[in-house]
Amino acid sequence: VCFNVYLESQERFEAYLARLQNIAGDRPLIMSELGLDALRNGEGVQARSLDWQVRTAFAAGCAGVFVFSWTDEWYRHGHDVEDWAFGLTRADRSPKPALRAVREALVEVPFSANLPWPRISVVVCSYNGARTIRDCLDGLEQLAYPDYEVIVVDDGSTDSTAAIASQYDYRLIRTENRGLSNARNTGLKAATGEIVAYIDDDAYPDPHWLTYLAAKFLSTSHAAVGGPNLAPPGDGPIAECIARAPGGPVHVLLSDYEAEHIPGCNMAFRKDCLEAVGGFDPQFRTAGDDVDVCWQLQERGWTLGFSPAAMVWHHRRNSLRTYWKQQIGYGRAEAMLERKWPEKYNGPGHVRWAGRIYGSGLTRALRWRRARVYHGIWGLAPYQSLYEPAPSLLGSLPQMPEWHLAFALLMGLSALSFFWSPLTLLLPLLIGAALLPLVQACLSAAHVSFPDAPPSRAALLKRRLLTAALHLIQPLARLRGRLKEGLTPWRCRGASQPAPLWPVTTSMWSEYWQAPDQRLNSIAAALRLEGGCVLRGGEHDRWDLEVRCGFLGAARLLMGLEDHGGGQFVRLRLWPDVPAWGPVFIVGFAALARGAFHHHAWPAAAVLGLMALLPALRTLQQCTAAMATIARGLKRLQDGGP
Repeated sequence: VCFNVYLESQERFEAYLARLQNIAGDRPLIMSELGLDALRNGEGVQARSLDWQVRTAFAAGCAGVFVFSWTDEWYRHGHDVEDWAFGLTRADRSPKPALRAVREALVEVPFSANLPWPRISVVVCSYNGARTIRDCLDGLEQLAYPDYEVIVVDDGSTDSTAAIASQYDYRLIRTENRGLSNARNTGLKAATGEIVAYIDDDAYPDPHWLTYLAAKFLSTSHAAVGGPNLAPPGDGPIAECIARAPGGPVHVLLSDYEAEHIPGCNMAFRKDCLEAVGGFDPQFRTAGDDVDVCWQLQERGWTLGFSPAAMVWHHRRNSLRTYWKQQIGYGRAEAMLERKWPEKYNGPGHVRWAGRIYGSGLTRALRWRRARVYHGIWGLAPYQSLYEPAPSLLGSLPQMPEWHLAFALLMGLSALSFFWSPLTLLLPLLIGAALLPLVQACLSAAHVSFPDAPPSRAALLKRRLLTAALHLIQPLARLRGRLKEGLTPWRCRGASQPAPLWPVTTSMWSEYWQAPDQRLNSIAAALRLEGGCVLRGGEHDRWDLEVRCGFLGAARLLMGLEDHGGGQFVRLRLWPDVPAWGPVFIVGFAALARGAFHHHAWPAAAVLGLMALLPALRTLQQCTAAMATIARGLKRLQDGGP
C-alpha cells in the first residue's frame, strides 16, 4: 500500500504512519512520496527534516520510502516549476545537504546500532511440534539482533521435538506435559534477559522481529509489546483458506499505538512486570493464557504496546479436523476466562472489548445501508472521506455462536406446528435465521484475496466456497467448546440462599473514613469475593454497582454517605433488576401456550408453557442470587472492617 505523506512535524508524522499501518493491515506499507521544499524552508531545514522523515518511516515499519525528488528541475504540463525546490540536488545537479542526510539515514535504518539494546530471552514452548519447529528455530538463527538467547521448553512431547531442538545451540528444557501456561512459566524462570519474548513453535520470525520489539520497549513504558502474525505462502489451499477464516490469532488495539490484547504467538514482556503478576495462569493448558495475562497487566495499571513491524510468520492449521479442534479449544478457553473475569463479559457471555479487533478472517457484519464517499462537487474535494454506517445489532448477531441456539429453538417451535398450525408462521423466521449466516459467510469469503491460488476461476471458486464453509462452522465449534465448559446463556453464579425480591434499604457504620469511590471499591471487592459479577454504573445511571448473576437477573445498589467525625454512616438501597426483554420473552411464550391450550393442542401447550416457566424460574433464581450476594458482601464488610 503506497501513500504520499508531507508533514513537517515529526510527532504528527509518527502518528500518521501508525494509522496508515493499521489501514494497510497485512500488506507492506511504502511511503511513495515524502520531502520538504527547500525554497521556503532553507536547505539546512530540508536536510534535517528528510533525515528524521526517512528514519521515522523505517522505524515505523515501512517497507521503503521514495524521497521527492531527485532534482529541483521539474516541470508540469510542459512548463518549468520554479516556485518550489524539493530536490536532493539543485537544478544543475549539484548536491544539497539533504542528499548526504538521506544517504546517511538509509545506511543506519531501521535503527542506529548505538542504541542500548536490552538482552532478550526468546522462549519457544512446544508439545509434539516436530512438524514445524525446525522452521521456527531456523528463523531464530537469522535474527538481526545483538544480544538474545533462545530457550526451548519441550512440554512432554512424544514425537521428535526434543531431538530436533537439541541440534541447535539453544537451551533445551524438557518437562512432563503440564500445559502451555506451565511451559511458558518454565521459560520465564530460566530467562536471563530483561525482556522475555514468546513465539509459537509453528511460527518463525522476521529477521528484524526482536529489533522492533526492543525499540518499542526503549521508547515507551509498556509492560508488553506484540506484533502481527501473518500466514506464510505455500502452506496449501486449506491453510490458505483457514488463514482467511475467523478464529485466528488477532490483536485488539485501543489506539494506533496501544493494544488491549496481543496474541500469544508473538508477544514480549518486561520480565519484572510478568513476574509481578505471577506469570501465566496454569489452568489455561492450551489457550486463553495470553488474554488472561494481558488483562492482569492492565489491571495493574500497565499498558500494552503494538509494533506493526515486529512480525512473525505463523502457520495456520492445515486440515478441517485440526481447525475444528482448535476452535473448540478456543471456546473452552473463553468459558474459563469468563469464570475468572466475569466483568469483561456481557450477559450472553461475549467479551466486551474496549478496542477494535484487527486481523484477517474477520466475519463481515451485515449492513443494510451502503457506505458513502464524500467526493465534493465534480470530485474536487481535497480529502475524500468514507462514511460507513456502524453495523446494526441484527447484522452482528449471526456472527455469535448463540445464534445457532436461537436457530435450534426456532426449529423446535416450528416442529410444534404439527400439533398447532399457527406456529407455521415461524417458518419465515426459521428460513431467515438459516439464510443470514449463509449470506454473511458468502460475503466474507467474497471479499478476501488468495494470492497463492492458481490463475483459474475454478480454483478460486473452490477456495471461496471452503472459506465460506469455515465461516459457517467456526461459530458451531466455539459454541460446542463454550457449552462443554459451562458458558451457557442460562448459567448462574453468586450466593445460593434466600433473599428478598423487593427493594431493600439498609445501612452500616464504619469507624474508618473513606472517599466515596474508595468505599464503592471496597464494597465491589467484597461482592466479588462472594462470587458476583460486579459492574460499575455509568455517567447517566441512577445506580452505583450492579451484581449480575446470570443473563436473566441482577441486582443494583445505590450508596449514600454521611460523615460523622472520623467515621462514616453508609446508607444503601438495593433492588432486583430484570432486563426488559426477559419478561417479554416469558409473556410471549405464556401467551402462545394459552393459545395452544385454548385450541386443545396439548403437546404444543405443554412445551410452550415449559418455555415460559423455565426462564421465569431462572430469572427468580438469578435475582435472588444477586440480592443474596449483595447481602453477604455487606455482611463481610461489617464483620471485617472497611
